[in-house]
Amino acid sequence: MPDPRFFEDLGPITLSELVEATGANLSVAAAAVTRVDRVAVLSHAGPGSVTFLIDRRFGDTLAAARPSACFLPPDLVDHVPPGCVALTTSNPQAAYALAAQRLHRPRPGAASPIAPDALIEAGVVLAPGVVVGPGAQIGRNTRIGANSVIGPGVTIGRDCEIAPNVTIGFALIGDRVRILAGAVIGEPGFGATAGPKGLIDIPQLGRVILQDGVTIGANTTVDRGAYDDTVIGENTKIDNLVQIAHNVRMGRNCVMAGQAGIAGSVNIGDGVQFGGHAGVADHLTIGSGARVGAGAGVIKDIPPGETWGGTPARPIRQWLKETAWLARMASRRGGGQA
Repeated sequence: MPDPRFFEDLGPITLSELVEATGANLSVAAAAVTRVDRVAVLSHAGPGSVTFLIDRRFGDTLAAARPSACFLPPDLVDHVPPGCVALTTSNPQAAYALAAQRLHRPRPGAASPIAPDALIEAGVVLAPGVVVGPGAQIGRNTRIGANSVIGPGVTIGRDCEIAPNVTIGFALIGDRVRILAGAVIGEPGFGATAGPKGLIDIPQLGRVILQDGVTIGANTTVDRGAYDDTVIGENTKIDNLVQIAHNVRMGRNCVMAGQAGIAGSVNIGDGVQFGGHAGVADHLTIGSGARVGAGAGVIKDIPPGETWGGTPARPIRQWLKETAWLARMASRRGGGQA
């Protein structure tokens, strides 16, 4: 279930209502009165939820989850377990997105700058123009800079420093966290799919978790998860102008220099170092203690403790040898031709 501190639940609704909202086909007419109260990805699905399946390799996961309903293409109907209603459609992900819009929505902000039910501990300093949303909590001795916005339900720990013009939403933040000017925490991660009338956004229903001692640089963005959380581990230091996409999980004591970018669902171990302008493709694993050189473009998993560089990134000694060889060939008379 999406965190109720950040999202309102608009369900339950019947499958007939869901069919009307998404354009899917109901496989069993008698199931029209079945009710669902939430969307969930396969790994979190269960009774009362509606999920989606687009790859038969995950049929066993669907069978184990036993959700109340599942969007899927007609050729995968045989993977639907007993007790789960098939909702057939040519684009299950789009139907899931429309269902998420129907069942969940972000909580609205308050009418006043400081919500009456916000919990603000002793010693907190709020500079002019600060907005604190409903249900937000700010810990002792934390300082919030001018014109920063703390969204509904956000929790900020003690002894934190939030600079001016920072926007924080859908986030749980530990103690002694520093967030520099202009950073944006918890906006939706990028996700879109083709809908019946063109592209539609896929609702991002996760959170951001910044553990104790994290530093987030100026104008850096950390997107909230699509369903799971985006997590930045304890004492990790992130420079200015960095992009952290949805569902990224970064370990403790990592360092990331300016203009680096991490695509969605990357798992990063402890003590990993990223040079400036490094980029990592989605759904990769960067092992603990690894180092990624400045400007590197990572498209493969990096084993723990290794140093990689270049584009596409590869072990540093290999990259240096290839670079040196290429320079020698280019400097030869005739451009290296025999």
